[in-house]
Amino acid sequence: MKRRRLIAAAGVAAAATLAAGCRRGAQADDARTIEMRWVGVAHERGHRLREAISTTSPIGLSPRRAGALVLGGGVAGLAAARALAKRGIDDVHVLELEDTAGGNARAHAVKGLPCPLGAHYLPVPLPGGPAREVSEWLHEIGLMTIDAAGRVRADERHLAHSPQERLFFEGEWIEGLLPPAPPGSRRLAQYRRFAARVAALQGSGGPAAGGRGGRSGPPAFTLPAHRAAWTPAVAALDTSTFAAWLAREGLDDAALLTYLDYCCRDDYGAGLADVSAWAGVHYFASRHGFGVPGEADTNEAREAHSGGVFTWPEGNGWLTRRLAADLGADRIHTGRIVHAVREGRHGVSVLAVDARAGAQDARQAWEAWEAPLAVVALPLFVAARVVQPASSSLQMALAEAARRVTYAPWLVVNLRLDSPLLDRGIGAPPAWDNVVHGSRGLGYVDASHQRLMQPQGGPLVLTAYHALPMIERAALLEPDPRPWGERVLADLTPVHPDLRQRVQRIDLVRYGHAMAVPRPGLQRLAALTALRTARGRLRFAHSDLAGYSVFEEAFIAGCEAGAA
Repeated sequence: MKRRRLIAAAGVAAAATLAAGCRRGAQADDARTIEMRWVGVAHERGHRLREAISTTSPIGLSPRRAGALVLGGGVAGLAAARALAKRGIDDVHVLELEDTAGGNARAHAVKGLPCPLGAHYLPVPLPGGPAREVSEWLHEIGLMTIDAAGRVRADERHLAHSPQERLFFEGEWIEGLLPPAPPGSRRLAQYRRFAARVAALQGSGGPAAGGRGGRSGPPAFTLPAHRAAWTPAVAALDTSTFAAWLAREGLDDAALLTYLDYCCRDDYGAGLADVSAWAGVHYFASRHGFGVPGEADTNEAREAHSGGVFTWPEGNGWLTRRLAADLGADRIHTGRIVHAVREGRHGVSVLAVDARAGAQDARQAWEAWEAPLAVVALPLFVAARVVQPASSSLQMALAEAARRVTYAPWLVVNLRLDSPLLDRGIGAPPAWDNVVHGSRGLGYVDASHQRLMQPQGGPLVLTAYHALPMIERAALLEPDPRPWGERVLADLTPVHPDLRQRVQRIDLVRYGHAMAVPRPGLQRLAALTALRTARGRLRFAHSDLAGYSVFEEAFIAGCEAGAA
């Protein structure tokens, strides 16, 4: 303990010296203006749907015919197009709003260094698990293989390198993201209680979830969620917020609640008071459970259910680029604003605008499409505005689903640094994912962590994430990105005093409606089920249909919508 105190004292002294030097440097550096810019999302295109552009739409356009249309080129749309092509429909065309396909899983580069514009990892799916479509595709592209002994192997080159995660807590960096709990402490007892509740709920389905007594059926929590058992115990979780459920369970340790709130904001864009108890438990129970630090039984169970995560410098843009490449550049039409979708007796007609046409006569930018089948892979709030199903019941389901689903705004910020940062304090070394306990931000990912040939001390990109309250959505439309860039700098400077000195440029991407928030009552909502299972000429595919946004849900929704 004396040695640790001496080390800690030395670390604090070094940090104080560093901070003092950085303050002196910062005074001189205040005159330096850091270049900041908005990138990635052309929100003005989507907002044109709110305008009366129908008054300029032409009459009598000759439609372009396709074997199938996919409206929206995010993960769900690209997966749907792939599924349609695998059925033998070789004339599949995708209409996408942005300049590149991929949705919230696109790639970017800051001065030549790759980084994500959104989602940055994919958990390795469990062998034989319910996310079979994801697993099959990962085998197709070589990320997963079966060795001579019949064991499933993930390509280690694409797994997150060590160290993977660290947390800045009470003045030092610690390994992992869960605050430590001293032996015999009340916090440790709370960790154990929460782990036990998650394990019990995991086992409330069938044998695959650890059920006992000869029960049969699917597990209680799966990815995708609609393949899980919907038991009374699980259904009860969807009737209240996660915060209310935790209070009823007597789980009130401040460090635990802060960690769980971070988990919900990170995966769902909203905190304990907004998401359902189902969503809070699902975060752990659908994958690796909840491991108590230092306890072999829970951690062994966690390891057994976790095969690591795939990640790349450009995040999940690595995945969506491969999905898009399989279709071919001539089949993905970017910069298209889908204005109207009408289901007819013999097919689906679509009216769209080429936002990049640049024609002097605006009428020349309009396009008409017709196809026997169309997959609507648009967010529900957009689909409800532009889609006209032939079925009145489907039309009512679309309106109800759009009314019930709310969205979290997000800010994703890529900071290009001229060299690595100096850490304040002592503890765990720089990791792939770095989180500050209690911060309003979600920490940052080192996009350069995965570079196999990273030069020592060279430039790198940090990707910071902020899930914003809905009240801040309108502020994201401000043309000047500087207040948001300064907010991110202010959030991280206390743990990295030299951050401002190191930053060369900041690229910010804003998502006004980044992801659906899984509020109470959203799981198994009849309107969402009706849209997800529609198999007529008009079909729907989007992570919105699951009530929350993760890669597996979007990909499988697309696969199911594009299947025969």
